[in-house]
Amino acid sequence: MAKTLHSTAPSADRAYLVAADTPGALLPAAESVAELAELARTAGAKVVGSAVQRLNSPNVATYIGKGKLEEVAAAVQEQDANVVIFDDELSPSQQRNLERALDCKVLDRTALILDIFATRASTREGKLQVQLAQMQYLLPRLAGQWSHLERMEGAIGTRGPGETQIETDRRLVRSRITKLRRDLDQVRMQRSQRRRQRARSGIPVISLVGYTNAGKSTLMRALSGADVVAEDKLFATLDPVTRRIRLPKGETVLLTDTVGFIQKLPTDLVAAFRATLEELEEADVLLHVVDITHPHSTEQVQAVNETLESLDVADRPTILALNKIDRLSDSKDVPVETYEQALELVREAGAEPGNVVFVSAQRKWGLEELKSIIELALDGALPVAQPEAVGAALPERQTG
Repeated sequence: MAKTLHSTAPSADRAYLVAADTPGALLPAAESVAELAELARTAGAKVVGSAVQRLNSPNVATYIGKGKLEEVAAAVQEQDANVVIFDDELSPSQQRNLERALDCKVLDRTALILDIFATRASTREGKLQVQLAQMQYLLPRLAGQWSHLERMEGAIGTRGPGETQIETDRRLVRSRITKLRRDLDQVRMQRSQRRRQRARSGIPVISLVGYTNAGKSTLMRALSGADVVAEDKLFATLDPVTRRIRLPKGETVLLTDTVGFIQKLPTDLVAAFRATLEELEEADVLLHVVDITHPHSTEQVQAVNETLESLDVADRPTILALNKIDRLSDSKDVPVETYEQALELVREAGAEPGNVVFVSAQRKWGLEELKSIIELALDGALPVAQPEAVGAALPERQTG
């Protein structure tokens, strides 16, 4: 008799997404949810639906209002979703209330990003940084891990163990956080020593920054010829990579890639990655890579600049490298085939020269112009780039 074989591979989570459309948000709610969906897919989930509620501010108890929560609960049942992901960081009490109301796993944007970082970290430093952020995120949420004991409160043989276990876990997590911070301090000292050695060598440092998936690693590979991982994925690389490149007049500089930024980047994650991001403090010039084809490139620049300001490095001389110009098309939807065609399109859009340069890292267009601008920046001949410089955002552009 033939045997039926069943796959033992874990099935992908079926994720339902929820966001609040609040005044003053960096991105429109629809765009933010689209980004959340990409994050969910990057983490291996299948997105089965989404909901957005317009609010002046998120509900203190449940993030969204009672009526919308009932709608979401019904949609979760209908779509057979087993995880609901919220577009902002939830408080521990919000998460507990939502899990009770929705009767399934509830995650927020922060937990999702931490999960992606955990799968991307490959070096000891990267793993330490992610583990620290995860522990800091977990600590205030430990009570929810033992919510099953609340239903047995008062029963014979169950009085007390819940609280005892929570306190035990808290001590273990705090101890782990202390050790991770100590290990990362050691990493910071080693990294600081390497930076001092570089400073003594007198070689200028150019640091690549940009929104995740803007093409930083591809640009680094194009400029240096180095074998650097470059994938069309969010947070494809976490650990900094440094390579030497030679400028047109013969000067050698160090080009350093850093982790990609994103809107609503978790505070704990920025703190945990401070050892890595301290590389930016030693940069002589920041090379800010922007995906020119993205419909919200200006907002992405703003998100990156806010992170740079939080790290006190926003005053560095900055070059805006507007990338992926090979994906532009003219009004007849004909993809550009040459660098000259792409430049003609951006000039027609009123783009300003200066510390803005147009490149295609994929096709290696504009790299010599970029190197020349780096030379000018090192000579102090360029002002600090402003977000409105992405006014080259091509209002009528289309991707080919």
